[in-house]
Amino acid sequence: MTAITVPVAARRRRRPGLALWLAGSWLALLVLLALGAGLLPLAAPDAPVGGPNLPPFAAFPEVLGTDGIGRSVLSRLVHGARISLAVSLGATALAAVAGGLLGVLAAYLRGVAESAIGVLLDAILAFPPLLLLLALAAVVRPGVWTLVASLGLLFVPPFARLAKAAALSRLSREYVVAAQALGAGHGRLVFRELLPGCVAPVASYAVVTAALMIMMEGALSFLGVGIPPPAPSWGAMIAAGKDFLAFAPQLVLVPCAAMFLTVLSFNTVGERLRARVDPGPGDAR
Repeated sequence: MTAITVPVAARRRRRPGLALWLAGSWLALLVLLALGAGLLPLAAPDAPVGGPNLPPFAAFPEVLGTDGIGRSVLSRLVHGARISLAVSLGATALAAVAGGLLGVLAAYLRGVAESAIGVLLDAILAFPPLLLLLALAAVVRPGVWTLVASLGLLFVPPFARLAKAAALSRLSREYVVAAQALGAGHGRLVFRELLPGCVAPVASYAVVTAALMIMMEGALSFLGVGIPPPAPSWGAMIAAGKDFLAFAPQLVLVPCAAMFLTVLSFNTVGERLRARVDPGPGDAR
């Protein structure tokens, strides 16, 4: 039994490592492409470079073909990655910072401040997310920063609750009690004693949230209320390609595959971070 069990356990330990390596490699490649999109020998994402709906590898360097009006699918995919990552990471950072700070303040101040923060978070949660985003898009000019602010606001409550729970568990720790006994001020207790202890759980949740942000940005662009054209967006590429799905399926499959791999990679990295921060009985160390 030992001879059979040990190799199986070893394989189980190796699989998450390989998955994590592949996920990290994809995300690193995506970030490099997004940052260096302007330096790559790619056509302008909004300029026609050939005939419409050219298949992949029909003409070099357009290895992914062209869309319905002759624009480079490869160029739009790379430049769309820049927009998707900017919205995803920006909104996640905004939600993590604002929510984390509100959660720690609610745990530390208690009383009226805790109740006020709770009412604010409940008010945000009371609105259906998609309806709120559609309403904001109707009154505010859509753009990258509008999406960052809107999506970031929607995800403040879960980050605040996570940070509050982490801060409450640390209020009775010896180092916090000792700092209070030595006369530490409110700022020191919040920013130097409580807040650093909340970084790890908030960071692990932020990675998973970034994946959800990419899907929401893609959904909004697909509905036509996200990034305005002609700026490339994965969701907008899917929306434009659905009209040619019967004879040019790559126009939908390529951005869908990029979005799928990115979301899967974020989830894989986030799950491994969560296992490191809060390992359960079945998690591999």
